[in-house]
Amino acid sequence: MVIAFLGTTGLGALAPQHAWAQAAPATSATPATPATTATSATSATSQREAEAEAALRAVKASQIAGPTDIALRDQATLKLPAGYLWVPEPAASQLMRAMGNHPDERLLGLVFPQSDDEGWMAVARYEPSGHIPEDDAEHWDIDGLYKGLQEGTEATNEERRQKGFAELAIGDWVEKPTYDAATHRLVWSLSVRHKGAAADAPTSINYNTYALGREGYVTLNLITDLKDIAQDKRHAQALLSALSFGEGKRYADFNASTDKVAEYGLAALVGGLAAKKIGLFALAAGFLAKFAKVIAVAAFGGWAVFKRFFKRDKPQGPQGPQA
Repeated sequence: MVIAFLGTTGLGALAPQHAWAQAAPATSATPATPATTATSATSATSQREAEAEAALRAVKASQIAGPTDIALRDQATLKLPAGYLWVPEPAASQLMRAMGNHPDERLLGLVFPQSDDEGWMAVARYEPSGHIPEDDAEHWDIDGLYKGLQEGTEATNEERRQKGFAELAIGDWVEKPTYDAATHRLVWSLSVRHKGAAADAPTSINYNTYALGREGYVTLNLITDLKDIAQDKRHAQALLSALSFGEGKRYADFNASTDKVAEYGLAALVGGLAAKKIGLFALAAGFLAKFAKVIAVAAFGGWAVFKRFFKRDKPQGPQGPQA
């Protein structure tokens, strides 16, 4: 399973496939005067604020608190535990787009902590890839997988540049790829930053979990800060444990004579395909700085995630998001 703040699509994450980043300044084919530039910038900001507020209100109206069962298409069920909030479609996509991401039909929803004391989010997706062969898990080429992630990230950076989004750079492994053949679960994690970010800028952690089924897989990309990963990764693990495929949809239900087999194996879910298809995310500092007032006005349970990230980027002291 995968959250991302946006991987491919934060969350990342939980991208599709684009990191959280502020939109590029508007450009013009002819030189702009200071007055027209200011007017254009004000108009663009107002539009983004309106989109952000509408997204937040949609989230607030549709969020579902655990404990409850969440149907994941016709494939699986997530037994959402108490203390978690589920944001379903279409509100999930609306929020992702307001943050500069481009969700697609694979997005299932978003997960947030209900507690104001926690600051993470997760992006859940379903990929109808076909049955994933698991043979290559016995012979991981860790260096090769890391190189594939670098190449995949660079490939998506080209698209980010074209759309005016900040480029990403991956850091070190936080948790090297591990696969449990008994439960058909894959886990891996690494750090992600915006290219050219200051040394003291937040470092995002993409904690990726995958649950393999008969016809594809569910992914959950949990996005958090480097200093919080030790405590926050338990949430990704709890959500993964709470996920189960339905009768006839489990990995063991695969029928080799009738079922589609994926064109790639487990290694591709960690290598370049992961960066391009699942996505990697970075914290949405630019979004938060622009829309702190909107956040304060339209806050909902779980939005403390973003308020907390915003505060990390502010100078030390009593100041924070102001209404």
